[in-house]
Amino acid sequence: MKTRLSEKLLYFISPIGLLALWQGLLHFGIGDRRFIPAPTDIFWQFVEVTASGELIQHTLVTLYRVMTGYVIGAIPAVAVGLLMAMLKPVRIFFDPLIACLFPIPKVALMPLLLLAFGFGDASKIALVAIAVFFPVCVNTYTGAANIEKIYWDVGKNYGASQWVMFRRVILPGALPTIFAGLRIALAVAFIVLVASEFVATKTGIGYMIWNSWELLQVDIMFAGIVTIGLLGLVSSLIFEEVQRRVIPWKQER
Repeated sequence: MKTRLSEKLLYFISPIGLLALWQGLLHFGIGDRRFIPAPTDIFWQFVEVTASGELIQHTLVTLYRVMTGYVIGAIPAVAVGLLMAMLKPVRIFFDPLIACLFPIPKVALMPLLLLAFGFGDASKIALVAIAVFFPVCVNTYTGAANIEKIYWDVGKNYGASQWVMFRRVILPGALPTIFAGLRIALAVAFIVLVASEFVATKTGIGYMIWNSWELLQVDIMFAGIVTIGLLGLVSSLIFEEVQRRVIPWKQER
């Protein structure tokens, strides 16, 4: 218990140290507080926009878009990745599609999605789903395909069905890599969504950041940026806890 508590405290040292360094540099006149506000200035602006309800409203909109698109993209990605590892024809079919589409910057698809789905939430959710699909699919396939051959051979020698192989060998063996892909994909989801909210909506944290930049409200802009960082930190902690419970056999070094 004490070890886990010390690890959690250690987890927060680097961001706290960064904030202290930031505050100290500005305190000694290194940097212009008009364009790079101090953490204390950002904190009070954060409190103000939160109390007004503006930040909460934009955050809830962004979270809705991210989580909806994330679920829509991640579930089929895990299924396709596992099928690619289990069935060669599925792998042959999807390999060229992934190789062709994965490198395309997903934000570049935004004009097409706006034409297809309009300026509402649907286009942003579709963008997140597409961005999430590829890293989750590739990680899932990699994890399942790299299971040691001896486990496949033992299952086949004992006459295990495809379902038993999936439930007892493939899924447990691939879970650590699946979680790694899911964690990466969540960060990607926030990146592409906030970028799309700069230009294609009037709500969301991305819109708040861009609008405050246009109005030179630098404190509000940084409050939005900090909010994205906090969401990333909280989501990372949640993922670690879920992973610890779902795959307890994976030992952290």
